This record gives sequence, structure tokens and C-alpha cells, in this order.
Amino acid sequence: MPTKVEIIIDNLESPESFEAALPDILDKARALPGIRSLESARVWPKEDGTPTPAYRTLALLFDGYDEASAATATAEGGAFFGAVIGATGGKITGLFLDVEDTAGR
Repeated sequence: MPTKVEIIIDNLESPESFEAALPDILDKARALPGIRSLESARVWPKEDGTPTPAYRTLALLFDGYDEASAATATAEGGAFFGAVIGATGGKITGLFLDVEDTAGR
């Protein structure tokens, strides 16, 4: 089954600094061996003005758990995660997800 590596980026003190680093982070993600797709999304602001639960997410899709695990253990994986951690000050949650269903198919 496909495996998604989801990175939830917490609210940041300087989102502008992260946004400046984002193109390089995305380039590093695209260099991961075996990556099938990459998605970057910003969390919509809440209508009532309260803080969002997170700032942004990054989703990396692989054919399976073994491929995702192998990719994260490479030099490219180290460069990618190093860039994400550096740009966020470590304010992230990383998840390996077993993708069970895609749009009801």
C-alpha cells in the first residue's frame, strides 16, 4: 500500500523565514529516491481570528513503507529533513501514514 510521509509544521514565529526557505526544501524533497508525489499546503486562517492548529503541511508519497523508510535514510533524506528542521526550529510532527483509500477508489 502507498505510504505518505506527512510533516505538520507548527505555527512559527517567523513564517516569512520559512517561506524563503521553502523552494529549497521542496527541491530537496523532489530529490528523494522513490518519491511519487509531493504536496505542500498552507493551513487556512480561522475565521474567528484564533490561531490555526498548524502553519503548513508537507506530504510525500511513496509506493510503500519500505520505499519511504529507505528514502528517509539516504543522504538526500538527511538533507531534506535537515532543511525542514533548520527552517522550523524543529517545530514539526512527522508521520508515516498507511494510505488506505484514495477518493473512494
